[in-house]
Amino acid sequence: MIQAENVYFSYTGSPPYVLHDLNLDVRDGAYVSVVGENGSGKSTLMRLILRFLTPTSGAVRTRAKRIGYVPQKNDFSNSGFPITVYEALDSYRKLLKIKDRSVVTERLRQVGMADFSGALMGNLSGGQSQKILIARALMGEPDLLILDEPSAGVDVASQKEIYGFLKALNREKQITILSVEHNLDAAIANSTSIYHLVGGRGHLCSPRQYADEYLKAK
Repeated sequence: MIQAENVYFSYTGSPPYVLHDLNLDVRDGAYVSVVGENGSGKSTLMRLILRFLTPTSGAVRTRAKRIGYVPQKNDFSNSGFPITVYEALDSYRKLLKIKDRSVVTERLRQVGMADFSGALMGNLSGGQSQKILIARALMGEPDLLILDEPSAGVDVASQKEIYGFLKALNREKQITILSVEHNLDAAIANSTSIYHLVGGRGHLCSPRQYADEYLKAK
């Protein structure tokens, strides 16, 4: 689904590099959590995969027909004008040129937010907002879902719901998931693989292998 080969990246185009000779192979149907300290290159890697950035050298390829993206920042609640949950998703439906309006209601139902259709986006809790962002990302029937720290600013109860939902999407719908994570316990519990970045270099390992490393470091 995703291949990164010998990727170097620098925001200036020359050393020092944020990413160094990075290689990554995400198979179809995998759930990969990208972990690492601040400044290790997690967000840069995500932006390269989304094609917001271009590698300085090397290549990043995706075979996804459609990518759903869930940002960390809720761009609706800070938009400066009141917009309801339904209006927010319906505007995205129009952007994607989806004719069937029922897809909005269906996605809200899918994330357990059908009763919040008329609520203002700015009045939602962190967990509720995150569910709406996931619903928006799913509107185009993506085969690859990329998330940027999905539990940031979300209460513990909502975190359990969100990760349970993501795990179900991966297992039941076979949607490939790549999630940039600071929540290491969630990464270990839910991923099929973990990509650990250290100083711009990464290695792919199993959740059990990473848990052993993580527990030793504690």
